[in-house]
Amino acid sequence: MRIVSGILLAVTAVALSACSGSGGGGGNSTTVANPSTTTSAGATPASTTTAGRIDCAAGYLAQFTPRQKLAQLLTVGITGATDAENAVRTEQIGGIFVGSWTDPGLLADKQIDRVKAAARTPLMVTIDEEGGRVSRLRNVIGAAPSARVAAQTVSDDEFYKQSVARGTAMKELGITVDFAPDADVSDQPDDSVIGDRSFSDDPEVVTRYAGAFIRGMHDAGLGAVMKHFPGHGSGSGDSHTGAVRTPPLDQLQQKDLVPFRNLIGSGAGVMVGHLDVPGLTTPNTPASISPQVMALLRHGDGYGAAAFDGPIFTDDLSGMAAITNRMGIEDAVAAALEAGADNALWISSTAVPQVLDRLEQEVREGRLSMRQVDQSVLRMARFKGIPLNC
Repeated sequence: MRIVSGILLAVTAVALSACSGSGGGGGNSTTVANPSTTTSAGATPASTTTAGRIDCAAGYLAQFTPRQKLAQLLTVGITGATDAENAVRTEQIGGIFVGSWTDPGLLADKQIDRVKAAARTPLMVTIDEEGGRVSRLRNVIGAAPSARVAAQTVSDDEFYKQSVARGTAMKELGITVDFAPDADVSDQPDDSVIGDRSFSDDPEVVTRYAGAFIRGMHDAGLGAVMKHFPGHGSGSGDSHTGAVRTPPLDQLQQKDLVPFRNLIGSGAGVMVGHLDVPGLTTPNTPASISPQVMALLRHGDGYGAAAFDGPIFTDDLSGMAAITNRMGIEDAVAAALEAGADNALWISSTAVPQVLDRLEQEVREGRLSMRQVDQSVLRMARFKGIPLNC
């Protein structure tokens, strides 16, 4: 790890001390910001209008070397506490992903505490916990019905209450962000790639239940990330096994994009899928690495939504053939961040040093600007609940 000078750390400590009064992210815990009070994440320190805000954001950024800033934009799968602690301590990655292959003791035995202690700034501890067949915690906190079953059997108000309870149990384990809900609109058979992960083939039903889930996670103190923008529910196949083509953009406007349009101001992050979208993406460039898709989401006007100032995550970049058949992990992460994603997700920590070497090269050669990196680092900080609005 590169060492920050004592002088720089002292300056940073002074700048950040002004931010500590609002009780946001402490050294070993992450508190999700209330969406109603979260300031626009798109602003850079230089564009902020008050000296206090400039000092706070600049102070936060100053604690990182350029390489560590890039590492803050990575979320990687880990096998257990030792793997996670090494990746965090060595490179100061911004997040870890708990998968089906992760040692259950990381959460059940509170080993996560020592991993969080290795982080300079609050660490995102993420998981896929949708309920139904996409559940990593069924043996720890109990099973939950699939999205489709939930929408068919309980009211959205009752589903909200269930989501609060489940989110509270997740937070007690050390989870900070759930890569859910699935906001796809689908009438696929239950066991297909989206299938019963979708609340309904009615976009308004999806909006109500996905919105209830997001509110439940927030009220439990977790971040939520809706997926898979711009909509996997009508896709031609499974992006785990190969390329997926969606209907043209003008058709997505009428159905698949509706829940995202409705929920873009909910405070949830957005995960972009590996989807080829006629009328939007260029050939052989899936949405997860497409500048056009990132711009559509960020600006909003191209699909009738408000501008999105929150974090944009990629779907897994190393374990899904829709991306791995096209490129390796270093190329995929570089392409995603250069396209405008704020956070690149993949399922193993082994390539972290090589990915960061590649990203540093992209910065040196002008393909990825440090201004854009800083914007993404600040978006991720706000999503974690780190107070930068002083």
